[in-house]
Amino acid sequence: MLDVRRLRLLRELAHRKTIAAVAAALSYTPSAVSQQLTALERETGVVLLERSGRRVELTPAARTLVEHAEIVFAALARAEADLAAGRTELAGQLRIGAFPSAVPRIVSPALVALSREHPKLELMVAEADPATVPQALRAETLDVALVQEYDYVPAACDPALDSEPLLEETVYLAATTSGGLAARDDAAWIAGTPGTLCHTVTIRACEAAGFTPRIRHHADDFGTVLALVAAGQGVALVPELGATAAPAGVVFTALPARRRTSIAYRRGTGAAPAVVAVCAALRAALGDGPPLRTRGGDANSTHEMCVDKGMFASPPRVYFE
Repeated sequence: MLDVRRLRLLRELAHRKTIAAVAAALSYTPSAVSQQLTALERETGVVLLERSGRRVELTPAARTLVEHAEIVFAALARAEADLAAGRTELAGQLRIGAFPSAVPRIVSPALVALSREHPKLELMVAEADPATVPQALRAETLDVALVQEYDYVPAACDPALDSEPLLEETVYLAATTSGGLAARDDAAWIAGTPGTLCHTVTIRACEAAGFTPRIRHHADDFGTVLALVAAGQGVALVPELGATAAPAGVVFTALPARRRTSIAYRRGTGAAPAVVAVCAALRAALGDGPPLRTRGGDANSTHEMCVDKGMFASPPRVYFE
């Protein structure tokens, strides 16, 4: 009988690439991870890892085993969800990951509603860049999280996760003068920290326009980004949720690009009552606020509402092209 805990370590190694990264993510020591993977090799009777100095690579047999492990983990999650469905009320911890601009507009109202309707459900929120969310969900440090993709940065398929669409936004170029991307090849740029999704989309969008951006400032909070734009320190890409409190003098030019946000969770947990409740609360919170371009509740249907530029209208000198 294969040990499920050891299978989880092998699955994480397939994604994180190094034993040290697996150990750090799952609170093991590197030597303990190595010992468990060696024991898994003995259980299976096949070579799972090819070692070259400090590096390890999964063998074809190991990759096949990881594919089967994903099915096992999803089945276990569905079993837990079925058991939870028989309980009379929601209780216990549920950890939610969200990017910063979604917290005031979507997550906070959802928390209020969930706390009122399910007082024994202990909700915990952590800010998380969407680029780090898949690993956190697989490692079970998050249960539900908001993930994103841009037209320029499509999301990779992850067999460990399921998701449902939530929101689609226009992406704007924020500057102190009007004009599109092609006119900004010599401008200073403001982008997210390297490795974040916002940093990647800035580079790819500019490359698609025919140039490499000269990034002068790095900032992950859109309030900070827009303050730098207003101060004449550069231009930046900002989605609708990030532009809700722009300083005076910022001009937003709509680009032919979209940011799509989905609710993600581990495969097999989608029917768990707590996950169902959180997803419903997030969708309801979005519906209660100013209209945005939204996506409907399943992956095969899309419902779009008009973009209401009034949500940006509080400063009198914020302009939209």
